[in-house]
Amino acid sequence: MSSRYLDELFGLEGKVAAITGGGGVLCGAMSRALGRVGVRIAVLDLFPEAAQRVASEVEALGGQATAIPCDVLDKASVEKAAEAVLEAFGRVDILINGAGGNKKQATTSSDLSFFDLPADAVQWVFNLNFLGTLLPSQVFGKKMAEQGEGVILNVSSMNAFRPLTRIPAYSAAKAAVSNFTQWLAVHMAQEYSPRIRVNAIAPGFFLTEQNRFLLTDEATGELTPRGKVIIDHTPMGRFGNPDDLLGTVLWLLSPGAAFVTGVVVPVDGGFSAFSGV
Repeated sequence: MSSRYLDELFGLEGKVAAITGGGGVLCGAMSRALGRVGVRIAVLDLFPEAAQRVASEVEALGGQATAIPCDVLDKASVEKAAEAVLEAFGRVDILINGAGGNKKQATTSSDLSFFDLPADAVQWVFNLNFLGTLLPSQVFGKKMAEQGEGVILNVSSMNAFRPLTRIPAYSAAKAAVSNFTQWLAVHMAQEYSPRIRVNAIAPGFFLTEQNRFLLTDEATGELTPRGKVIIDHTPMGRFGNPDDLLGTVLWLLSPGAAFVTGVVVPVDGGFSAFSGV
């Protein structure tokens, strides 16, 4: 197979991607990978220093990137970020909705029962994950509708397939992201352009700064009981690392996935396929 044919299938050179949560571990890896294949990257993040760090890493690898402050829960902030992307690169071809996360106060524990979870903490988690996907999709999706083409990639989770113990708000919010991905794929194709695609990835268990010390012991590095259960139920026997997402991301964004829309693709080491027996 010639490299030219691979470029026809999967080439993304010259495209422009806006990546929310781009300063984080997983979306930082996506930013660097896309920059290496010639995508111009707008790293959007609530924390400007994190966004700038990733943008600098992209440029150090020979790519083009700009760091843009963005609060995905503030539509005016997202609109301002979109204008900054257009000013920097002239258009937007790709939106990756990577901003998300959980909150300790929305997590059940020996100190906090389900019956006592504060509504504002649950709402915060739901807003960050679901509204933080919907609002950028509105703003950047409108630009794509005007162009007649584009790709939106959402970040769901294994929790959307199988809700995990202790994190009801996060699981419900990610289930909403999966459902919204399907809804938006149909809506954009039917109402605006069949050349606008919307898909999602559903990562399994990756060590990030948010969950590292829930899954591994901070002092010893050994698995916690929760971490051991996850590994025991992951047929490939390990946590994912950020690079494990990249092939699926590049495929879903590329011309090779031109007839793929409305899907949620697990990248989970087999977790979703394993019954435990």
